[in-house]
Amino acid sequence: MVFSRRLARSLAVVFALLPVAPMAQAQPEGPVPPGLAGAFLSGRIAVTANDFARMAESYDSAYQADPQNDAFRELAMQGWLLSGAFEQSARLAAQGAATGDLTQPAALILQADAFLRGAYEAALGALEDGAGTGPLTDAMAVAWANLGKGSMSETLAAFDSAVTQRAELAPFALYQKALALALVGDMEGAADILVAQNEGPVSLSRRGILAQLAILSQLGRFEDALEIVDSMFSSPPDDDVAQVIAALQAGEAIPFTTITSARDGMAEVYFTLAGALVGDRDDWLPIIYGQLALALRPDHGDAILLTGQLLERLGQYELADKTYLRMPAEHPQFLGAELGRANALYQSGQTQAAIDSLTALSAARPDSVLVLSSLGDMLRREERYAEAAEAYTSAIDLIGTIEPRHWVLLYTRAIALERIGDWDSAEPEFRRVLEFVPDEPQVLNYLGYSLIEQRRNLDEALDMIERAVAGDPDSGYITDSLGWAFYRLGRFEEAVPVMERAVELLPQDPILNDHLGDVYWAVGRKREARFQWRRALSFAPHPDLDLEFVRRKLDVGKDIALEEAEAAQ
Repeated sequence: MVFSRRLARSLAVVFALLPVAPMAQAQPEGPVPPGLAGAFLSGRIAVTANDFARMAESYDSAYQADPQNDAFRELAMQGWLLSGAFEQSARLAAQGAATGDLTQPAALILQADAFLRGAYEAALGALEDGAGTGPLTDAMAVAWANLGKGSMSETLAAFDSAVTQRAELAPFALYQKALALALVGDMEGAADILVAQNEGPVSLSRRGILAQLAILSQLGRFEDALEIVDSMFSSPPDDDVAQVIAALQAGEAIPFTTITSARDGMAEVYFTLAGALVGDRDDWLPIIYGQLALALRPDHGDAILLTGQLLERLGQYELADKTYLRMPAEHPQFLGAELGRANALYQSGQTQAAIDSLTALSAARPDSVLVLSSLGDMLRREERYAEAAEAYTSAIDLIGTIEPRHWVLLYTRAIALERIGDWDSAEPEFRRVLEFVPDEPQVLNYLGYSLIEQRRNLDEALDMIERAVAGDPDSGYITDSLGWAFYRLGRFEEAVPVMERAVELLPQDPILNDHLGDVYWAVGRKREARFQWRRALSFAPHPDLDLEFVRRKLDVGKDIALEEAEAAQ
């Protein structure tokens, strides 16, 4: 079975450990040594801002100034790990262990460090001494450490013990056991667990499914593997999946590289936990596990992408960029990392650098629809519509047969064409999209509103917008379109409650407030109209709001201002 949300919630309950050292405990002890106050305050700010690199440096400095403060060491250790500096975090974890203050996060870091060094006896010894890291990581560490020692019998016994002793661990432990069997060449045994699931349900992430496909190919079961591909992956597939499909279709055995050592196996444990624990909260825990996976296996493509995305989500764009840069150029997921880098640059405000990155990537990968469409999206967000339309067109030209699943690409190109004034090209494109998704509110609204603005096909436009409102009644923009359609049709009284509802949904949008002002003016509520126009100006600027025209409406009223504008054309 695919890794389920139910299992993710179960793991979150069992493994939501590793608390950040309480800030209340991270206080200077006794007289404040020179340089400590600044480092301490800087660290507190960094924790609040999720600025992991600054957090690490600040609390490390604070710890050097106040070496008896365990909370400073703990925060510095976690900061180094979160920012990807595993060696630094391991140094502080070892210091904690040496002083008898081994926290659970420190134990986890030292566990990973033991696997990194191939010190499997040390990993097992730490667990025997009570240095636990959590039910799952402890159980899997026993199994993988025994495999690292060369004892397959003890490895399998450890996996089986995890399966029988804790029901919530069974799907996870069975997946790990299958990887271990495949690693030592027992593809039949691995397939018996993963495909037949004879030992019980198995949790499979996307990465697990790819492992399953490699195992089946090693057994010559290409048709079975292709059936899984058809049921699990969308089209067009990502580059790594496309390579697998090509090999399966050619009847070629795919090398099993999901793990290549016991160290890789432990990295897989950490990575799977990272993915399972991703939730709606801005939680550090998935990043901690992602960085542990990368410490053991720096070329773990899925861990690179996941950790980069999580860092982006917390606004740590520089760290995200550094994480994406870890992807080897020859890795099949290199394209995904480069797209992630471009997005991180864009989100950090480096707009031109992001566009340049995607432009260079499109030159290097001129056959990639994804790259060209991503470039188009970024250019469109920057209102560089002519360039966006060109990028979208290049992407569409790469597609052999346009299908309903391509409607978003067609729609965004139509928007770019409309924005540069090429309505003759945009309108048929919008209508083509509606053939694929006839009830899509955003498309109905965009086309309907555009027709209203051009005072063309008003009855048809009104019908489109009414259908859009029915499909998304809580959208302020779509509700505004309906009110504006009534206004353009001269149905002013009907426009009033609709436009008021639109402003209620989006009270600070200048265009909607300006429209409500026009509607009020049309029904004689002139004082209220001027109030709304002033609100529109207060929320400006907006690319579609003519500020001088709004000011003129305030001075002389809508009628005279409109006459003047028409005369000036």
